[in-house]
Amino acid sequence: MKKAAIIYASRHHGNTKKLVEAIAERYEVTLIDAEVEYRADLTSFDLIGFASGIDFGKFYDSVENFLKGNLPENKNVFFLYTCARKNEKFTESIRAEASKKGTRLMGEYGCKGFNTYGPWKIIGGMNRNHPSEAEMQEAILFFETLISKS
Repeated sequence: MKKAAIIYASRHHGNTKKLVEAIAERYEVTLIDAEVEYRADLTSFDLIGFASGIDFGKFYDSVENFLKGNLPENKNVFFLYTCARKNEKFTESIRAEASKKGTRLMGEYGCKGFNTYGPWKIIGGMNRNHPSEAEMQEAILFFETLISKS
């Protein structure tokens, strides 16, 4: 198998962490928490993922800043995210940063995550029980397709 890493940030309810840990339980993947580690040598990795919850319509700044400061040129990358409501625009900013490094975008996977931000807290949140077991399995299958493509 190709050598893979996933750089992630998971706040609040650990939604994104659930996805990356489900993948790491099945495959040998190096997980790097962008909220804790700011620098890492990614040159030896064949496949590099960036995973985040969504904050104001984009990936967390810690993940995007990690990409800007650490992603080598010409790597195979993918994106994972959890959010209140799915929207393909969530990856626009980080995709643009990755493309500046001549990367090859292998794919994206997003799913709902439990959300108690702002007014949702008053009513007990939305998307309770997400990501679901089925969504975590979908994330694993998504990663399997990336391995076969890279």
